[in-house]
This record gives sequence, C-alpha cells and structure tokens, in this order.
Amino acid sequence: MSVYIKRFVCMIVFAAGLIGILTASSFVFAPKNNMPQFGMEEVSANGILGERENSIDVLVLGDSEAYSSISPMQIFKDTGFTSYVCATAGQPLDYTVVMLHRAFEKQSPKIVILETDAIYRKISAKNAVISRLSAYFSIFRYHDRWKKLSWNDFKGTSNFTWTDDFKGYKYNAKVDGCTKTDHMQPTKTAAEIPARNIKYVKEIKEFCDANGAKLVFLSTPSTVNWNYPRHNGIEALASDLGCEYVDLNLMNDKVGIDWGKDTRDKGDHLNHAGAVKVTAFLSRYLKEKDLFTDHRQDNAFATWQRALKNYEAAVK
Repeated sequence: MSVYIKRFVCMIVFAAGLIGILTASSFVFAPKNNMPQFGMEEVSANGILGERENSIDVLVLGDSEAYSSISPMQIFKDTGFTSYVCATAGQPLDYTVVMLHRAFEKQSPKIVILETDAIYRKISAKNAVISRLSAYFSIFRYHDRWKKLSWNDFKGTSNFTWTDDFKGYKYNAKVDGCTKTDHMQPTKTAAEIPARNIKYVKEIKEFCDANGAKLVFLSTPSTVNWNYPRHNGIEALASDLGCEYVDLNLMNDKVGIDWGKDTRDKGDHLNHAGAVKVTAFLSRYLKEKDLFTDHRQDNAFATWQRALKNYEAAVK
C-alpha cells in the first residue's frame, strides 16, 4: 500500500471518528424537553415543539417586531385558526432557517409569514457556518450545557411536552409614544439587502414551496425600523421570488395605529394595544384566504380553549 493510500485511509478513519464523536455528543447535549430547566433556548418560540402534530395553520418567523405585533390567541379567538410565532430577539436569517425546519418536523402550516425586519439584519460568515453545523450536530448550539447534564441526557430520548399559552407572542402593555410619524416618505431608492441574506430568503422560499406552504412577507408597523427604501428593497425581492408582500406601514387606514398610544418604546415596537390592531388585520387577511378551518368547536383543540382563557385573564 502506497504512502498516499495510507494517508487517505487515515483521513477517512479520522473523519469517521470525528463524525461519530460529534453525533454521540450531540445526542447527549441536545435538550430532552423544551422547557428551560432542560436547557432549551428561546423557550417561547420553541414551544411549538410541544404542540400536537399537524395542528398549526400559520407559522410566523422573525425578530422582536413579530413577537410584539402578532397575537396567535387573538387570531384563534377571532377566527378559530391556529398560529404560532417562532420569533426571537434579533433573529438573524440563519436562525430563522433553524426555526423553520424545527417547526416543520411536526407541523404543516399552509402559510409561513416572515417579518421583514430580519431580512436586513447582517449575518457574519462565522455565525452562518456555525448555524449550518448546528443543523447536523446540536453540540455546536448546546455546548454550554455541560454543567447541567443529567443521567437522562445520556439515556433519554427527546420528549417535548411544553407549549406557551401565548403561542410565542410577548405581551407588553407599556405606553411610550412617539411623535415621529413620517417614516414612510415616498422615494424610488431601494435599501440594499445583503447578498448572504438573499440566499437565506431564497432557501426559505424553496423550503416552503417544497412543503406546500405559501411564504408571505410582512412588515409590521415601526417608525424606527422601517422606511420607504426598505419597503422598496423587500418589494423587489418579493417580486423576484413570487411572494406576496404586505407592508402595514403603508396601510394604516386599515390598521389604525396611534403612535402616541400604541408603542412601548417610541415607535420601535408595538405594545399590546398596537398588537391587537395588527392582529385584527391579520385575522381578516387569513379569513379572506379561505384556506383554514375554524377549530373553536373542535374537541381536538380543547387545549387552545384553555390557553385562550389563560391569555384573556393575563391581558386584562
């Protein structure tokens, strides 16, 4: 056997051993339940893992603009449709892809809503690589759990049992109004979307197409994060990909945001009063799609009725 063949064989053996170690350690380090005490990150968003299989009609992805603006329990109350907000603070698109794939492990939503603020968030090459590796080896995402490992982590299998009564929405009733309401001054200028981000959005679109889901871009109201150049950039991307684009910053006649009362931080995010208005619009929008069944009288969704009671008690 030549020295080159020996080197090649050694490389194959080393790679196989490394993959074996990463696979085994990923099994141990991966949370066995989706509650925080088991090491799960972003528990509100990952509460979808505890939902009954194929019970979610609409999936919402994005950053804090999404979880501050959309209340799935209000949609359920208004329409009987089920939705879940898998949004996280500062969510970059590489993590959006992670959440998308996680959600579709047990769910088959017909509509996936992507809040557009995340499309402009820059992603470093390092984080992009780590996210790719984490998709195959969870040790890269959960390596910090080594101090909290238990015997069950070595022998147990994943059993996600918890879900959020608010379905990913984060309630905040604080009022801190703003006076700057001219953020949507018309222009033909388009804000450039980073090339890496466009690749991720195309990946999301292709995944949705392959899984029978319609991808919709949604810009929720924000005087801080949104403007006409960004609208133009998303509009061009939506046209290129064949996606529907809904910009609520240009539809206040249908939403009715009062920037003196409906924001919790001077126009950056909506408060609960603003979220109620955005969600009321989405309820009407989803009804018009004529894609979903009203689950309010379905005994299979009794847990949603209980969650609705808890939600209404909390937001009063």
